[in-house]
Amino acid sequence: MADQATERITVAAEPEQCYAVADDIERYPDWVAEIKEVSVDERDAEGRPSLVSFRVAAFGRSTSYTLAYDYTQAPKVLAWRLTKGDITTRLDGAYQFEAAGEGLTEVTYHLEVEFRVPIPGFVKMRAQSRIMSNALRELKARVESSS
Repeated sequence: MADQATERITVAAEPEQCYAVADDIERYPDWVAEIKEVSVDERDAEGRPSLVSFRVAAFGRSTSYTLAYDYTQAPKVLAWRLTKGDITTRLDGAYQFEAAGEGLTEVTYHLEVEFRVPIPGFVKMRAQSRIMSNALRELKARVESSS
């Protein structure tokens, strides 16, 4: 069974700026520490990455997965679902961008994770929390340094 979690962070930038950074998937290795390689396998009719393969550092090893991106709620939401993973069977999530006052955005990160092998609940929760916290902190740093 997949575990679901949600975390939020406030970013000192407009929602459009936050979305633009999150949507620039090919640049993730430039600012997301765990992501070592990104390969766009397919693009949609507008040229946006729709199927993307990642190689990341996780649990002291290299792991790979492929995500299908959903732009139906863009630019308020950037969503994805796992299509293939070597240690995960689910890695579905979304960034949601909502104005939070003058020049501020509340970024909400939803994530559902399920691993191929049984992992104790506290280890799984710690991994999920680390993924989300790092992603939000790194997104905030990237957006605020470019605005």
